[in-house]
Amino acid sequence: MSKRIVVGIEQTSAGERALAWAAQRAAERKSALLLVSVVSGALGVVGEGELLAEAERQTQDWLSAESERLRTHGLRVETQVLLGNPVAQLAKASDEEEMLVIGSDYRGPGEGPARGLHGVRIASAASVPVVVIPDMDVTGRTGVVVGVDGSPVSEAAIAFAAAEADRLHEPLIAVAVWTPMTVKPRNAFVYPDDYLENLNLAAEESLALSLAGLRQDYPDLEIQTQVRRGYPSAIISELASDARLAVVGSHGRGAVARFLLGSISHEVLTYLRTPTAVVR
Repeated sequence: MSKRIVVGIEQTSAGERALAWAAQRAAERKSALLLVSVVSGALGVVGEGELLAEAERQTQDWLSAESERLRTHGLRVETQVLLGNPVAQLAKASDEEEMLVIGSDYRGPGEGPARGLHGVRIASAASVPVVVIPDMDVTGRTGVVVGVDGSPVSEAAIAFAAAEADRLHEPLIAVAVWTPMTVKPRNAFVYPDDYLENLNLAAEESLALSLAGLRQDYPDLEIQTQVRRGYPSAIISELASDARLAVVGSHGRGAVARFLLGSISHEVLTYLRTPTAVVR
């Protein structure tokens, strides 16, 4: 049985954007879709059963209507309505599938905090790549941005980003960011020139090694590289503001560590600039 693209959705504009993104990818890759909606909020009080049953029925009716609409476009679609904690249920439903796609109602800086599905927590709990779709129009943007740091997780992110860039016929923008060590007091310290030059050189070499062989795998893929000084999440978010997709790796491991996700991916997801994939 082929793996499916799982879409965790709510009846919101963010959910609609997540479904549209996943449906387009499924059509291009001939993948099947699994639409999952989680009914949550149960407290176990008397009289709650009828409310849950009605919410489950209405949710299933909505998913059935969405699946029928997608099937008219030739897509293979299944649905599930689950009860309980959205984070745990979506992580379980997507386990061993191709990827999980979710929406976020974050609309950019100055638009207030995001509510609804919690992209950071879900991306932390899932064992497959998670793509978080912001509730904003990204029409006209170009490029797939990927953060590179030379780690095995970074290699997985590069592989995912290259495949997506090739599928979308977009340039791959690979960025390596280096950050000088923190020295206190900062205002009284000047970094030696050779130290900064060596940091930049090391980042350039690491980036080149990470991309070696990529052109052989994707001969038609345009690959752009950037080596920048700064903080990784800030640089990736800056580039993502003009990109069609951003890809970051997550180093989270284990029952506790996976919920930490990793500061870089956590910060990029907290202030979404574009559809963003978190890859392990």
